[in-house]
Amino acid sequence: MSKQINGVLTAIVTPFDVDGDVNPQALKQQINRQLAAGNGIFCGGTNGEFFVLNEQEKVAVTATCVDEVAGRMPVVAHIGEISTRDTIRLGKQIEKLGVDAASVITPYFVPLKQDELIAHYTAVADALSVPVFLYNIPARTGNTIEPQTARTLAAHPNIIGIKDSAGSYESLSGFLQAVKDCENFDVLNGPDSLIHQGFVDGCSACISGLANVAPQAINAIWSRFQAGDIDGSRAAQENVTGLRTDLYRVAFSPAAVKKALHIMGYDVGDSRYAVTFSEQQHQQIRQIVTQYLH
Repeated sequence: MSKQINGVLTAIVTPFDVDGDVNPQALKQQINRQLAAGNGIFCGGTNGEFFVLNEQEKVAVTATCVDEVAGRMPVVAHIGEISTRDTIRLGKQIEKLGVDAASVITPYFVPLKQDELIAHYTAVADALSVPVFLYNIPARTGNTIEPQTARTLAAHPNIIGIKDSAGSYESLSGFLQAVKDCENFDVLNGPDSLIHQGFVDGCSACISGLANVAPQAINAIWSRFQAGDIDGSRAAQENVTGLRTDLYRVAFSPAAVKKALHIMGYDVGDSRYAVTFSEQQHQQIRQIVTQYLH
């Protein structure tokens, strides 16, 4: 990677058609919404429902993102699998597509010790030519990357940062403190509620799922901060935090985000995992969209 990844990257949804297949045209539409707002693309992550995509679909989604972005903004692709071998196999396919970096979630379902996480990430980073971000989301994986582990891995020349989606300021600040003197290693903020504070404390970028429904509002936190308007950035964060709290109270984010996009007039389809919405929940999301986005 020739330069640092800064600003907002949207954890882009993976649209499905009426048959439940990946919908490339709808994905391109969503990509261009984000580019118009000044946001880069993070594909195949939690909001991209990587956990219900097969390997061919993950490669196809990434290829669509890279081709549509065409170098206008950064594209980071998630490649994490349960096994080291599968992560490397997917990573070798993804790196050929021209992504700026790859993000690797900790192995999930199986509990791992810190030295095992170090061995996993070292093997992945050794095997790939594309730069690697660690991806910490313990609530979903059951495995936590500790700050000292991130610091140890920061010494690897092909590991360039960590995306922290633990959801707490304690976790985010712990990583920032642990790697503050590590050159060429960045901390990317995951929770939409901490975007502003993350930039204040030294995060280079944020990965935002909520940017799918509010691309300009999320970007305003970054653009105002970058321009030196700290109060304006904080105000933009306050509005986003309200949207996040209300929307994610209804359902887990990929499905809730997709329902909000549908209400906004975007045909992104339903989520593949086993989630249902009552009529009351539909109305709740409609009211939230009306309140915050109109």
